[in-house]
Amino acid sequence: MSINYQTLSFEYQPCREQREPSAAQQALHPVIVVGAGPVGLATAIDVAQQGVPVVLVDDDCSLSTGSRAICFSKRSLDIFDRLGCGQRMVDKGISWNVGKVFLKDELVYTFNLQPEAGHHRPAFINLQQYYVEGFLLERAQEMPNLEIRWKSKVVGVEQNGTAGTGEAGVTLTVETPTGQYPLYGRYVVAADGSRSPMRKLMGLDSKGVTFKDRFLIADVKMEADFPTERWFWFDPPFHPNQSVLLHRQPDNVWRIDFQLGWDADPVLEKTPERVIPRVRALLGQDAKFELEWVSVYTFSCSRMERFRHGNVLFAGDSAHGVSPFGARGANSGVQDAENLAWKLAMVLAGQASDGLLDTYASEREFAADENIRNSTRSTDFITPKSPVSRVFRDAVLKLSRHHPFARQLANSGRLSVPAVLRDSPLNTADRDSFDGAMVPGASCVDAPVQAGGQPAWLLQHLGQQFTGALFCGEQGIDPATLAALDALRAGPIPLKLVIVTRSDAQVAAWPGMDVVHDTEGLASARYDAMHGTFYLVRPDQHVCARWRQVDVDAVGHALRRALCIEGTA
Repeated sequence: MSINYQTLSFEYQPCREQREPSAAQQALHPVIVVGAGPVGLATAIDVAQQGVPVVLVDDDCSLSTGSRAICFSKRSLDIFDRLGCGQRMVDKGISWNVGKVFLKDELVYTFNLQPEAGHHRPAFINLQQYYVEGFLLERAQEMPNLEIRWKSKVVGVEQNGTAGTGEAGVTLTVETPTGQYPLYGRYVVAADGSRSPMRKLMGLDSKGVTFKDRFLIADVKMEADFPTERWFWFDPPFHPNQSVLLHRQPDNVWRIDFQLGWDADPVLEKTPERVIPRVRALLGQDAKFELEWVSVYTFSCSRMERFRHGNVLFAGDSAHGVSPFGARGANSGVQDAENLAWKLAMVLAGQASDGLLDTYASEREFAADENIRNSTRSTDFITPKSPVSRVFRDAVLKLSRHHPFARQLANSGRLSVPAVLRDSPLNTADRDSFDGAMVPGASCVDAPVQAGGQPAWLLQHLGQQFTGALFCGEQGIDPATLAALDALRAGPIPLKLVIVTRSDAQVAAWPGMDVVHDTEGLASARYDAMHGTFYLVRPDQHVCARWRQVDVDAVGHALRRALCIEGTA
């Protein structure tokens, strides 16, 4: 059955708190998520997958309108894979790795975001936000411990001992078509968008810079033979003195962004009489197309000072906002969700101290600053604010035709990559010498492997819980190392063990361990691994420690540090 995600809506159903208030009024929900956009849905699914009951409330009853966020990065796809819906997104989406930059009508340079082979996912897919939300929603509906409540608007927030339990928590007042009711939660995740009613109800704000420029988004349905690439023009002849971005989406829909300038009338510019001539100037006067969605926007780079306020944690656009250049908004929000979910689960299970949630705030505040810095630089290059800046930009672009150094300065949007959390308090510093990108704080990269004699990918075997990955060569595992692995598996903190081997000769000797074969050697190369190298990986697939040989005491110490229980037995 084909589902039209653009028009999909949901019926409101009174919840238990309304049907049976005397019985349900005292119920304390472990996690409540406010907002059923991509970030809220991803958070709720991730928490539920770890066995924690979740209530998800949203003030609407439909998916997003228009394509909105369309560029989803390899890192987001890795996360969606872990949430159980990545393949559907890749199958529907438009995969791309290549971008082209033009000055006027001349190609200045081409870039490839993933030039090497051996990756499960492309650098990016283009997929309309309503599809992303639809696939996430269908996954959420499969989960028995995840309850979704539509037309449930939060109109009050109070932090206190909830529902007479005396436990620290949050009381939400929820407004529905049949009246208001209190909803009690131990922790609340505010993923309710850039205008965030939760933020306003708590008297909080975001601070930053609003850029004085306007952009027109036109989703155009047409059949065209443009390649599946990201094309960006500076000062093109069909839209002089401004910039234009062209992207392909599924269903023969093309996203076109036109820079308009600050003086443009946003109401007038959305009319077909203004949009159609702009599109024809790009595509040609004889082009046949339909306008599917049009919007005019300005943007800000801003964030809340702190992402945690007691037992309320802010994620996605409610916590931070960036310009659209670089596709850093939705992608960073999905990474917020992944960072937060496992920490909530660990704290609620009593396996970590409440202080672990402070590291959600510090890590994602750092990531937000990095995204804002890159987004601001892109915006300044694309929209120069002075004649001198314009001369510099055009000179850089002209030099980029022939000089690689200038291409490092050209900036049509530094595209989203995951932040490396080098200074996270959850990391254990290297005591051994390593090369390469897989430093403590980095998100794990993928590599082709075999599992059970079948082609597979390394990331399929990492994450969801703390994982120890041992790399071994042809000689297999010696008895001392095997004893160390058994001790880690039986330790007080559950540790999944993965053996990355170049040989299958010893598989039978390693019961209870996940064995993958590094048949092409790419996993070992990307992790700078030699025989005996051991990585400790967080549930969100970030490296938190690594050693050249397994050391039970050192791994235990690193685990306690990663759970903010360092110093305890």
